[in-house]
Amino acid sequence: MEDAPEVLLLRSDERVNEFLDRPKTLTIHDAEVFIEKIEIAVNKNESAYWAISLKENDVLIGTICLYNFIKERSLAEIGYELMPEFQSRGLMQEVVEKIIEYGFETLELNTITAVPDAGNARSIGLLRKNGFKADSNFEYCESDLPTNYLVYFLNRPGTPPSL
Repeated sequence: MEDAPEVLLLRSDERVNEFLDRPKTLTIHDAEVFIEKIEIAVNKNESAYWAISLKENDVLIGTICLYNFIKERSLAEIGYELMPEFQSRGLMQEVVEKIIEYGFETLELNTITAVPDAGNARSIGLLRKNGFKADSNFEYCESDLPTNYLVYFLNRPGTPPSL
């Protein structure tokens, strides 16, 4: 709950929300409700969620998560967001690498998916830089997504696809 003011700043920022399909966080209460929702999902093993901060400062500047787990397929989706003033510094690259490693080695996932907005070139570039491939046949995700979303996937090295 101590991160609620930063969660409010992050989730109310127009630039952060530009490519995300979610209601804007408007009040500190909204931020606290969101944090409670995340805590419940984490406690139920329905997601893994991390606050991103700089090494020299413990203030939340972004978040990253694994969620939408499909246990039968050893699959989860990755999602992330970062305050604009910290974007384009390579921070998210560092974080994404660690979460991919965690997903494959600790959670023993076979596949990690991502569903970016087609207009979010920086997110798509980050995914591609980390080896994600386009899932144009919707083998790893529902095909009834809004048309402005793309699906990317990354399989754990040395494992067969989780189809």
